[in-house]
Amino acid sequence: MAERSTAAVDVADNSGDEPLAAKAAQATADGVDTQNGRAADGPMPEKDGERASAAPSAAPELHSGHKLARRYRLEECVTRLDGFSSWRAMDEKLRRAVGVHLLPADHPRGRSVLAAARSSALLGDPRFVQVLDAVEENDLVYVVHEWLPDATELTALLAAGPLEHHEAYQLVSQISQAMAAAHREGLAHLRLTPSAILRTSTGQYRIRGLAVNAALRGITSETPQRADTEAIGALLYAALTQRWPYENDAYGLTGLPKGVGLIAPDQVRAGVHRGLGELAMRALANDGATASRQEPACTTPEELAKAVAAMPRIRPPEPVFTAPPEYQHTTYQQGSYGRPTPPGGPAVQNLAVTPPPPLQSRTGRVLKWGVAALLIAALGLGSWQLADALLGRNNQSDDQQQQTHHGDNAPEKKDPAPIAIKRAEEYYPDGTPQDLDGVPNTYDGDDSTYWRTRTFYDGPEVKVKAGLGVVYDLGSEQEVSAASIALKFAGNHTTVTLYATKNMSSQTPVASMKKIVGATTSDSALKLTAETPVKTRYVLLWITAMPQAGADDYTKAGYKQAITDVTFAG
Repeated sequence: MAERSTAAVDVADNSGDEPLAAKAAQATADGVDTQNGRAADGPMPEKDGERASAAPSAAPELHSGHKLARRYRLEECVTRLDGFSSWRAMDEKLRRAVGVHLLPADHPRGRSVLAAARSSALLGDPRFVQVLDAVEENDLVYVVHEWLPDATELTALLAAGPLEHHEAYQLVSQISQAMAAAHREGLAHLRLTPSAILRTSTGQYRIRGLAVNAALRGITSETPQRADTEAIGALLYAALTQRWPYENDAYGLTGLPKGVGLIAPDQVRAGVHRGLGELAMRALANDGATASRQEPACTTPEELAKAVAAMPRIRPPEPVFTAPPEYQHTTYQQGSYGRPTPPGGPAVQNLAVTPPPPLQSRTGRVLKWGVAALLIAALGLGSWQLADALLGRNNQSDDQQQQTHHGDNAPEKKDPAPIAIKRAEEYYPDGTPQDLDGVPNTYDGDDSTYWRTRTFYDGPEVKVKAGLGVVYDLGSEQEVSAASIALKFAGNHTTVTLYATKNMSSQTPVASMKKIVGATTSDSALKLTAETPVKTRYVLLWITAMPQAGADDYTKAGYKQAITDVTFAG
């Protein structure tokens, strides 16, 4: 594994796009879950020339409340193992939870841990958990790493059962591609266990402990690419079968029967996807031995990633809808009313209705003519009343129309007229801009161009800044009463406020500005309408909360937003 840098790693804020804000360790080695505060059920078997050094002296005796660098306050010790300790801590500067690995400065592996953390931090791949700081001071070596409270460890997912085929496909695809990228930069993991894999709420798999987990345990390998590839194969095997592909039980999973060797996944559990099962066997191959006779073994993450890409894509399962209960027709609706009862069927009463006899007597004839006369009179009276009502309505309608055209002199309410934007500048009172070159894209009328924020790992409220925004020049004072804002990322929490300001300077505080209107949306478009128009030449569009979005060509996954188009009216 190539040592890439020994420079100290630190960040000024939690923006995921800072140059040194890279991905790294979130677990101790040997399957210890530092995020959930428990150890895995067993160590990963050493293979392929892996070597572990002897354990040194005990970890430093620290306590909750202790501060590192006047910034990281230790809150809970989640494990003590092999001369180092791991903590959940609070970064008081950025007000976010972090994880910390601690070991004495004279620890035999202290230097290698620092080198591994600093090298991992320079990778800058969002698929790896981020290393935030790696420092040696006051007789201590500590590595500060990202903390993901909303992520689920693969160990917990497997405890509930094997993964669905599409989920297992996503697992091997994302992990193999991430490790291929790491090895291209000379970085190996060597501790890819279920406790090192986290699944976020958006379905993304992230790897913690790149290089650091192995350095904490003193593990090395003469063939690091094959070691990581076989580890990915073991993860896929466990995801398909809920069994660990070795004889020993580990990570809450039962191992394979002793003495029978490696068994194909579809022989362990029925219904295993054949293509994924073959991939697992090709990655688990030792010295070229594989259960798949048609395909060669995969010995590097790059080969495994290409093999995954070459197989037909596995789509997510279709949603299952429960059919409503069948409508039960009544006997009458089924048309059986009055029919003979079928043999063995329910008895149905057949009622015969006899019509009354006709009125043939003298009295009957008089009665018939009397009723007919009454009906004719009633019809005539009803027709006269109906005509009178219709004529009255028509007269009333004519009077109302005449009053509308001649008697109402109130002015008609006009729709707000568009206001042209002359120019715009980014507003960044903290001295750190987001995307200076992208500001003109917000009023060029092109939905494919935009101004973007950086990625922030704390949210949805913007915590490390007061907010993010752009100030617009309307050319002259205008009555601003409405705005239409097109956003790139839909999702909850986007909060935008418009302020009237006296100039375009970023040194003008928001507190001195007059609020026009503000709102929060979960859509990709936001329309704002003020109760009272505000006369101003300069308008600040101020963002104070953003949705969570995935990675794109410019920014990593996290809390972020982009503005594609802005129009004002008044």
